Amino acid sequence: MAAKIYYEKDAPIDALKGKKVAVIGYGSQGHAHSLNLRDSGIEVAVAELQGTDNFKLAQEHGFTPGDIKQAMDGATLIIVTVPDEMQAKVYKEQIAPNLAAGQTLGFCHGFNIHFKYIVPPKDVNVVMIAPKGPGHLVRSEFEKGGGVANLIAVQQDATGDAKQIALAWANGIGGTRAGVIETTYKEETETDLFGEQCVLCGGLTALIKAGFETLVEAGYQPEIAYFECMHEVKLIVDLMYQGGMSYMRHSISNTAEYGDLTRGSRIITEQTKSEMKKILSEVTSGEFAKEWVNEYQSGLKTFKELYDKDYNCQLETIGRRLRKMMKWIDSKEV
Repeated sequence: MAAKIYYEKDAPIDALKGKKVAVIGYGSQGHAHSLNLRDSGIEVAVAELQGTDNFKLAQEHGFTPGDIKQAMDGATLIIVTVPDEMQAKVYKEQIAPNLAAGQTLGFCHGFNIHFKYIVPPKDVNVVMIAPKGPGHLVRSEFEKGGGVANLIAVQQDATGDAKQIALAWANGIGGTRAGVIETTYKEETETDLFGEQCVLCGGLTALIKAGFETLVEAGYQPEIAYFECMHEVKLIVDLMYQGGMSYMRHSISNTAEYGDLTRGSRIITEQTKSEMKKILSEVTSGEFAKEWVNEYQSGLKTFKELYDKDYNCQLETIGRRLRKMMKWIDSKEV
């Protein structure tokens, strides 16, 4: 069955016109939603911790950030954009005590609602608008007159117009210009976590590292290995982004295409797919969510050890040096 997709004509912004929207957090998604909604004629109140860089950035962008209670007071829609691992504590201590019947809680990812780390009262709406891209892209595409595709889900409809409010939110940030696909909290959360772990982040970074290490261990120059296994990934991904695997294969050499078609399945094997299924089961059962919450609450020791190990690996140190030589790529280092 084809997915239900909404566009501007399906999503009048009237549901939020003349009403207040509170945005909790002014980070990656928070700043984009706040600015786009304001530019769409919606009153936006920003909540952010005083003295933080994000607080100062909100001020630079013309907002007067305050605390969560102030931002929520009288708001029709409350958009929660603080990181997943912090949401439950922020909700329990600052959002829940200030929630009023009939308000709409909005999330950009379903993690805490789906796994029940946050359980809102029955007299409020619970919706989700999840842009399929980072906040800076949500903002930059909006400024160009375009938008980033969104996912929409309604978990709880207390007022009868929860979907209309969510669609107005999507319209206000530019999502309806690209298309808003209907889903559920369960589907969005589980597919998002699986995609991050197995393909987009975990799978891709592990594949790049393994390729780089294989070439270096065989005696090839690390600089050459970096270009082959890291730098050129963007070229291939851009081709697939534009026209799928077929367009990518159409655009590369016959030699590369033959190597792709005959060798790829030797790298990503049935054993790899079996492990993917295991990871998916860890996601759907809530095992990963519990592991991540426990990791955060215990001080992120494993997280930091693994991060530092990769940050200081040869692939990364070589990359930082080479990117400084490539002025055209607008190198970003952390």
